[in-house]
Amino acid sequence: MVDEAPEDAPARHRLTTLRTPRYPRIWVEILLIAVSYWTYSLIRNAVPEQKAQALRNADWIWDVERTLGIAVEQTVNHAVNSVTWLIVTMNYYYATLHFIVTIGVLVWLYRSHPGRYAAARLALFATTAVALVGYYLYPLAPPRLMSGQNFIDTVLVHETWGSMASGNFKNMSNQYAAMPSMHIGWSLWCGLIIFAVASAPWARILGVLYPTATLIVIVATANHFWLDAVGGMICLAFGFALSYAWYRALPHRLPRVPTRGLRTRTPAPQSPEGLKKTWGSGRGAPGFRN
Repeated sequence: MVDEAPEDAPARHRLTTLRTPRYPRIWVEILLIAVSYWTYSLIRNAVPEQKAQALRNADWIWDVERTLGIAVEQTVNHAVNSVTWLIVTMNYYYATLHFIVTIGVLVWLYRSHPGRYAAARLALFATTAVALVGYYLYPLAPPRLMSGQNFIDTVLVHETWGSMASGNFKNMSNQYAAMPSMHIGWSLWCGLIIFAVASAPWARILGVLYPTATLIVIVATANHFWLDAVGGMICLAFGFALSYAWYRALPHRLPRVPTRGLRTRTPAPQSPEGLKKTWGSGRGAPGFRN
């Protein structure tokens, strides 16, 4: 009887190959990240601002937080704003580290943990993609844009380049896309990856401190509510779930360094005498069962 391979065997092989950790290609990754971020920025800023709805949603979230007893954003905003050097530092932190640290972690993974890079990158990309859905479905004004609540826009007050949504840059970014907070989504991604993968204790401590500091910064600068941070965490959970479903493991559970390609061993050609010995040994000819 002929032992025929299943018709879906090539497709399964291709799927297994795609899910197998491999060495990423530098130019492919640079192009992918650049195009992905450009697309993310384009779509985020193309989402209708819906100012009236965004302000209503902000009032609703503020009311919910007050009901829950967690509406301390205004207190934090005013307290930190009274310390000039601290709030100016936070303004620049908000504007720069969001990108610098995320790119730095990607580069570190690429160089030191190439087997885990693709799974971690997929989690980050999926987190960002689902955030776009939130921006479209739930426009939300940041606290600094609310009327009658006395929040301080720290970038305007201290005249620092602290946010693409304030000052001279406000027309370049959708100011009503505060939910979910990707400052939290990205910083928590960085923190979890560093904590799970790094071996040095000081690095793991920094992994914990970075998203914690980011949470304080986004509130102190009146760019987000606490609940925006929760939205960012939910998006990140989705991102890691998708990565797990595809690679069948979380990034830190994958091999640090993948095998350089799966080589298929090609059997050496045999002479007619060798073939006779093989068939006569009881193992049967290739493609046939005994």
